[in-house]
Amino acid sequence: MTNTIYGYARVSTAQQDYATQIADLNRAGATKIFKDKYTGTTTDRPEFDKLMIKIKNGDTLIVTKLDRLARNTQDALSIVKKMNAEGVILKVLNIGTIDNSPSGRLIFTVFSAFAKFERDLIVSRTQEGKAWAKANNPNFHDGMPRKYDREQIDFAWKLHTQEHMSYSEISKKLGMSKATIYRRFRELRNTQNKSHL
Repeated sequence: MTNTIYGYARVSTAQQDYATQIADLNRAGATKIFKDKYTGTTTDRPEFDKLMIKIKNGDTLIVTKLDRLARNTQDALSIVKKMNAEGVILKVLNIGTIDNSPSGRLIFTVFSAFAKFERDLIVSRTQEGKAWAKANNPNFHDGMPRKYDREQIDFAWKLHTQEHMSYSEISKKLGMSKATIYRRFRELRNTQNKSHL
């Protein structure tokens, strides 16, 4: 059974066309080309999914650039690992051939390092953003967005401390669960205690 050289082309907007990519893929030897239009409104790649079903051990996949193959570095790394495991040769025209040869493994190692760097960078930026928000935004809450803002909690606190309403009464009046009232009042007390230190 002969091995097939596949090509894959992808454009990011409906206005773009595949002409340049297809011409480059044909010149590189692709005999069967799959193509997708990927926009910000959908992450579906039906033609790529079909290609992944058809491609087999010994086949070659050619893409013009790595970002045509995947949406991000992590996605690309996952695809490359899968292809390596299945014996598929990947040729990225502006990088080189990624296979089980020494040069292919070197490219993959460098690529993996970049993927880890990108992942670590995202984590670092997220942590820096949270640290800044905690220091500068009194309403910052790490986790799911809060249903009730500080003004609403202050009003509930006023009902409890000045109007002497019970948690059950506040819950009925404001539609807050008693668990939320307990938790937010505890946070409010902690904040007040810290301010008196």
